[in-house]
Amino acid sequence: MPGFLLHMGATVQCAHAGQAQPSSPNPRVRVGGQAVVTQAAPYLVAGCMMPPPLAGNGPCVTAQWISAAMRVRAGGAPVLLQDSQAICAPTATPLSVLVTQMRVKGV
Repeated sequence: MPGFLLHMGATVQCAHAGQAQPSSPNPRVRVGGQAVVTQAAPYLVAGCMMPPPLAGNGPCVTAQWISAAMRVRAGGAPVLLQDSQAICAPTATPLSVLVTQMRVKGV
């Protein structure tokens, strides 16, 4: 499915409202003046509300993307799209893309 490309300024959260940011966006490819993000870069999660191990298995710390664009690459790695899927560690919950740029689409 086509979807809008994720960029550094996209709003991404874990299932427990923690803010997720890419660990290393691609500095050479930009949309709207901000670097795009590839599947190779794990996301770092801060502010996850999942309780620590005695009451739960959280909080979310990192997330790895398991799906990305099939045809669009930056620096040899597939770019992330608005509908890309990710799994957080250690909770195994998904990330949600809430806001991203709305001009450039990829497949």
